[in-house]
Amino acid sequence: MLLKYFYDSKLAHASYMVGCQRAKTAIIVDPGRDVEQYLDMAAREGLKLVAVAETHIHADYVSGARELADRVNAKLYVSDEGPAEWKYQYLDRYDSQLLHDGDYFMIGNIRFDVMHTPGHTPESISFVLTDQGGGANKPMGIFTGDFVFVGSIGRPDLMEEAAGIANTAEPGARDLFKSAERFKQLPDYLQVWPAHGAGSACGKGLGAIPSSTVGYEKLFNPALQFTDEEAFVQYILADQPEAPKYFAVMKRVNKEGPIVLGAGHHHQMLDVTGLDAAIKSGTVIDLTPSPEFAKGHVAGTINIPVGMLSAWAGWLVDYDQPTYLICEPNQLEEAARLLHKIGVEQIAGGFDIKAVKATGKATQVYASGTPTELSPAIEASTVNLIDVRSNDEWNGGHIQQAQHRFLGRLPLHLDEIPRDKKLVVHCQSGARSSIAVSVLQAAGFKDLVNMTGGYLAWQAAGLTRLKQPA
Repeated sequence: MLLKYFYDSKLAHASYMVGCQRAKTAIIVDPGRDVEQYLDMAAREGLKLVAVAETHIHADYVSGARELADRVNAKLYVSDEGPAEWKYQYLDRYDSQLLHDGDYFMIGNIRFDVMHTPGHTPESISFVLTDQGGGANKPMGIFTGDFVFVGSIGRPDLMEEAAGIANTAEPGARDLFKSAERFKQLPDYLQVWPAHGAGSACGKGLGAIPSSTVGYEKLFNPALQFTDEEAFVQYILADQPEAPKYFAVMKRVNKEGPIVLGAGHHHQMLDVTGLDAAIKSGTVIDLTPSPEFAKGHVAGTINIPVGMLSAWAGWLVDYDQPTYLICEPNQLEEAARLLHKIGVEQIAGGFDIKAVKATGKATQVYASGTPTELSPAIEASTVNLIDVRSNDEWNGGHIQQAQHRFLGRLPLHLDEIPRDKKLVVHCQSGARSSIAVSVLQAAGFKDLVNMTGGYLAWQAAGLTRLKQPA
């Protein structure tokens, strides 16, 4: 048997290739949309990629299942558990098998047993793997998807928090408790192969180690220490990270079937004369590093540096309108690839940053200031202070006079932000607040200052008006 691990650090997403070397066939478990990596690996290993298995309808990235089914006729092994509204809707076009608890299927001499593990989502399943080609009659490991992670467990509140389906978080938590109890009955030696690592919003406190064992998780995973259902429900629903609003889009896209990109898919650089029309018709993202953007940019554009694109574009773009990029020509394909992974399908093209600057339209600027420079005005209330950090960061301590407006939901609360005074914007270190300033500028706010160094610099300077958690 061959087991290959693929990890997308920008999405904290893990996927796997399992190959039967005797039959020269392979399957991908929970594939991402960048399917070339799987096709290249199969070719290098002399295997034919024949199937895809998904643990659930993912909410945090666009699945590559349909792309592989379309490109190489891979058979789809997917869940048929859960309610009617969470069934796959594109399977009739492809070779597929709907799975229920207790089912199994074979890839060459490798057996995959299906275990229904609801909670994170109602349709969630896990795959218990047995390498029968190696003579084993007991399983080796389990692909847990977003059910059990290293050091954590999948959150049950995403359908309510991100998809807006009311009264699903607590029932999901109770399902998750029962699934966890079932997981504890598995043999301690089983390896655990999850679909996410540290940094994913699909759970809290995920570990950075790629795999674990059932026995280790039973000993040290905080979520698996509970024997009382009520205590577990209270624990699992508390202090979860913000659920990105695009998660609801991802659920729909993966349920209905994402657009097939096809081999050789690429995007075009556009004539800069179309920039004004692009700003009026969609979202224009400038990938320039924030210090350069601050010195001069085109009004109406927002700034998400390329290294922060996958983390924040899903919060800030309008999925119903086209997205344009201002970038270096050699950045366009990678940036578009990242956006496609989070379901931004209407990527209309890019504008060369040099051509943009040559138009003379990049005249809008914004100011920056250190905490020491800005503290007198903040103390005197001659400016309004906006804190765009996460709920956890805010609750862990904040500047007393600040108003909390989380960056990801900032576009939804523009009417609540005063326009009668200068606005000082800060985050933890200054990176996210730079994005926030660009969003506010694009929405028509005029007098803006980015606090360089953010809350950490404010603390380090020993300035007053810090409010610590109770």
